[in-house]
Amino acid sequence: MGRAGAPLAQSWDIFFRNANAGAAPGTAYQSPPPLSTRLSTLSQAQFLVQAQPNVDKLVEDHLAVQSLIRAYQIRGHHVAQLDPLGILDADLDSSLPADIITSTDKLGFYGLDESDLDKVFHLPTTTFIGGNESALPLREIIRRLEMAYCQHIGVEFMFINDLEQCQWIRQKFETPGIMQFTNEEKRTLLARLVRSTRFEEFLHRKWSSEKRFGLEGCEVLIPALKTIIDKSSEKGVDYVIMGMPHRGRLNVLANVIRKELEQIFCQFDSKLEAADEGSGDVKYHLGMYHRRINRVTDRNITLSLVANPSHLEAADPVVQGKTKAEQFYCGDTEGKKVMSILLHGDAAFAGQGIVYETFHLSDLPSYTTHGTVHVVVNNQIGFTTDPRMARSSPYPTDVARVVNAPIFHVNADDPEAVVYVCNVAAEWRSTFHKDVVVDLVCYRRNGHNEMDEPMFTQPLMYKQIRKQKPVLQKYAELLISQGVVNQLEYEEEIAKYDKICEEAHARSKDEKILHIKHWLDSPWPGFFTLDGQPRSMTCPSTGLNEEDLMHIGQVASSVPVEDFTIHGGLSRILKTRGEMVKNRTVDWALAEYMAFGSLLKEGIHIRLSGQDVERGTFSHRHHVLHDQNVDKRTCIPMNHLWPNQAPYTVCNSSLSEYGVLGFELGFAMASPNALVLWEAQFGDFHNTAQCIIDQFICPGQAKWVRQNGIVLLLPHGMEGMGPEHSSARPERFLQMCNDDPDVFPKLDDFDVRQLYDCNWIVVNCSTPANFFHVLRRQILLPFRKPLIIFTPKSLLRHPEARSSFDDMLPGTHFLRVIPDGGPAAQSPEQVKRVLFCTGKVYYDLTRERKARQMEADVAITRVEQLSPFPFDLLQQEAEKYPAAELVWCQEEHKNQGYYDYVKPRLRTTINRAKPVWYAGREPAAAPATGNKKTHLTELQRLLDTAFNLDAFKDLA
Repeated sequence: MGRAGAPLAQSWDIFFRNANAGAAPGTAYQSPPPLSTRLSTLSQAQFLVQAQPNVDKLVEDHLAVQSLIRAYQIRGHHVAQLDPLGILDADLDSSLPADIITSTDKLGFYGLDESDLDKVFHLPTTTFIGGNESALPLREIIRRLEMAYCQHIGVEFMFINDLEQCQWIRQKFETPGIMQFTNEEKRTLLARLVRSTRFEEFLHRKWSSEKRFGLEGCEVLIPALKTIIDKSSEKGVDYVIMGMPHRGRLNVLANVIRKELEQIFCQFDSKLEAADEGSGDVKYHLGMYHRRINRVTDRNITLSLVANPSHLEAADPVVQGKTKAEQFYCGDTEGKKVMSILLHGDAAFAGQGIVYETFHLSDLPSYTTHGTVHVVVNNQIGFTTDPRMARSSPYPTDVARVVNAPIFHVNADDPEAVVYVCNVAAEWRSTFHKDVVVDLVCYRRNGHNEMDEPMFTQPLMYKQIRKQKPVLQKYAELLISQGVVNQLEYEEEIAKYDKICEEAHARSKDEKILHIKHWLDSPWPGFFTLDGQPRSMTCPSTGLNEEDLMHIGQVASSVPVEDFTIHGGLSRILKTRGEMVKNRTVDWALAEYMAFGSLLKEGIHIRLSGQDVERGTFSHRHHVLHDQNVDKRTCIPMNHLWPNQAPYTVCNSSLSEYGVLGFELGFAMASPNALVLWEAQFGDFHNTAQCIIDQFICPGQAKWVRQNGIVLLLPHGMEGMGPEHSSARPERFLQMCNDDPDVFPKLDDFDVRQLYDCNWIVVNCSTPANFFHVLRRQILLPFRKPLIIFTPKSLLRHPEARSSFDDMLPGTHFLRVIPDGGPAAQSPEQVKRVLFCTGKVYYDLTRERKARQMEADVAITRVEQLSPFPFDLLQQEAEKYPAAELVWCQEEHKNQGYYDYVKPRLRTTINRAKPVWYAGREPAAAPATGNKKTHLTELQRLLDTAFNLDAFKDLA
């Protein structure tokens, strides 16, 4: 202690001396001398004139005891008996902390010995082990600390930097006798364990050779989840959204969400034909939505389990996004009505980065769900991998420490400890609205699945598991010994549930067909019908009246808040917008503004999310204005458009693609009456969110009969910016489209019916008006499909990339194909070549055609909607120019972009009557060159090829 602290230490010396002599607590303390006295010649010896010889030892002992208490609070979990098998250390460390008293020899660490065990020590205010007592003998202090922190519960919380939260947790675990259960609560817990255990045993008896990823070894998960839901329901929650991997999913569906057992059992019947809603998915990936009465609280509770692929943690952000949306639509701004529960496996929780990304959304204003309860089913193994080879951190849950989430480790073979911890976790979430983790340290009785042999790689663990008594048997024996239940009552509870399973199994045989629609996790009641009838497969005009266009344009070019100082550069941008509106013209940013603003008037909530979307990566959007003189003062003009308009949410995200795209996908799941958009900073950045695209967006409807209208805005274009900021990889999206390249569709309502049959829509608009229309069409369609838009960069300010209000008025539509409107179209028989293209390259082609004075010789047709492919319109275009060669022209490399997708479809369109040539860059590994000169050389080469009418003669 430094000089200034010395007198304070002296005052504590006097306190302990007087207290030891029997002084009352209120009179033992003496204030340190005033500063003037300290600066006088008063010596320390004079100040301690009455000091006793053992004062120093007494002070040291009291401080030692305080350090001892703190050591248990910080590191007691390392000593806790967490492994049900008794062979592993949950923290991967068999050594014991030096400052935890495991024997009297350890007392020496604190300068204490056995003679101090019966001395009474005053307790600090940072512990509750005393209950109503303020002092305890050292022996009792140690015993109570061991009971609180070193039994079947290990508590990690001392890294939390909030005193109130730490005190709250201490009180929950240190207060003597706090973990008490009534006999009725114990009987309920036993009944839940019976259901959990016997469900798995029933499946094993009936379908012993089927994979089901059962819960054996962590049967306590069912009472754990039901406890969290019960407590949350008691605190006012009426909607719980859950996400989990496959282990235990069927049991959760049956015994937590309470899906009809026959609907689960019939999924095991390999002879049942699948309904025609899609490809379906394996039973342990499916989701569910159910509203029922919570019998403990007698309150309605809605439970939704989100469907999840085998990518274990991929559902985490999806659940959070859906939860945020449900909170948003019911006005739950604090998470008091809607909450999420996420289940994890130990290896995945530690190993997958999406867990970290999701945690970092937990407290961001536009992404927080106000606290999530995380439950880790800690098998202490990942498939065949030992945890010592699977993670570098002591616990699989250490990633949660980054957001100061308390972590409660608990031995899963102690059901009462588990239920207590789950109650505390639910209370924490209700009290502080922050994340919390429950780590169920358990084991996996079978292999990775029921067909797997775990003895190959974990012989010692599985020898012990074979000897391990199931938790239900252990707990039943305990309650019988306590007289809570008798053997007959226990057997009757088992027989009752077995009968329920048998009856459901008999009913399941009546099922004639597998209906995936019974497994919807996000139903949209009322959306697919109109006045009781299915909605018409038509799309009205997406145009807008002139008055609305003018009004939106005026707001977009102004600041609707008084005394608000904007940046000078922004003033110029708004002035330019205003001039465009006067001229009845829009650029890309204003077209987007028009689309959003008009939908807001129609009651459609819009949410635009991603990195830097508020301003726009290319400084074109400016949807959030910042006062240049007042910190944090902002204005969103879009929210000042109309009285009683829907809200507009625009939010910069964390620097995450995987997590944020998953979040927005989940948000879009909640309601069809919202336009939810995610914009990549650059189009190629979607590759770090590929799992969400591949597993949820592309096949989501086929696997889970779940429509989703999310929009991906992906800036794309070869502009000499190098390989990483050029291509949004359109070839990847097009490869995953489900339309057949060899079949010309024969459909009524061709354009809308095509959209209904496709898995997603892929467009590359070349005009602001078409961008406007495709955004509005996304909502006006009678169904929902994901929309992939390759948005421009240079076209944002290109003087020719402008549209007139005339292209956006009532009666106008999105144009799937934009034909040539120049001299070539006036004399089509004379046209020698038709260049089909999409996106920005159109402007390069028209410039070159004009420079070569070839407007009458070459027609340029823009394909605005790539998928589903506009066979009908392109057929008209090909027939319009009977003598012309057909060329696909793109700025992307030949093995990338659109060519491999477009060529076979064009050949089908023209019935292979003539070849479809290619003009573009040569095949390459990288999306673009990093050298500007090379870029320009490549561009000129493709333009030369496109307009050299003799280029393909040698190949003909």
